[in-house]
Amino acid sequence: MTLTDQQRDEIRAAANTVRQDSVRMTNAATCGHPGGPMGMADFMSTLFLAHLNLNAENRHDPERDRFILGNGHTCAGLYSLLAQKGLFPSESLLEFRKFGSPLQGHPHRNLDLGIDMSTGSLGNGLSVGAGMALAAKQNNWETRVYVASSDGESQEGQIWEAATAAAHYGLSNLTVMVDFNNIQIDGVMREVMDVRDLREKYAAFGWHAVDIDGHDIDAVDGALCAAKEETTRPSAIICHTTIGKGVSFMEDKAAWHGVAPNDEQAQEALAELGA
Repeated sequence: MTLTDQQRDEIRAAANTVRQDSVRMTNAATCGHPGGPMGMADFMSTLFLAHLNLNAENRHDPERDRFILGNGHTCAGLYSLLAQKGLFPSESLLEFRKFGSPLQGHPHRNLDLGIDMSTGSLGNGLSVGAGMALAAKQNNWETRVYVASSDGESQEGQIWEAATAAAHYGLSNLTVMVDFNNIQIDGVMREVMDVRDLREKYAAFGWHAVDIDGHDIDAVDGALCAAKEETTRPSAIICHTTIGKGVSFMEDKAAWHGVAPNDEQAQEALAELGA
């Protein structure tokens, strides 16, 4: 299904809000990971607005879709989208990483908020997603399970154990979206531990796998539609992105993987994002 102009505008607006919220939240917390969610904003917003069956009304429905943020440190973006979809008030976002807040620095499972899994220990997300997808198949549910991952997380062996199992069980209701920005906390991914061609790797493990521009909303939508057409294989969408997208001094800089902007930097970033 082709996106309408109105849908494209709504997704672009949601992605820009994710970027602004990521700056505001990490600035208010004086810690966190702003760069990743800013880079993931376009493909995450396309998923949440055009494909993921999750809203305030069905949050407790066992047959609804599931979303797991494997790279849990990028949760500022997830929280922004959950707030935009009405799972909780947007005013709560500034409680991010504060003592007692449900919006912790890594997601903590809370179905009231639409958070399906506690994540952040890298490698776990895809395993849990495969388990959820297998359970849905066994229950004859129409549930689709989406997992966000990253190139850095793909250095974990558990990812490939899960990939093997998902292909073996024919989990066509499982889709992983890999944020491939070539950045991790220690620097450039290809210098730290090069994961090479992830599309080829997932394909070799028996998955339907594609490479796309993770900032191209129509490409993301097309890949997600193609994943729904798969009947025997899980799907991997390798989303090539730029960390810190939308803010000139943050783009493609490893330093912004896990550092919060100070007040002056936040003001400058929000100005560039049109806030």
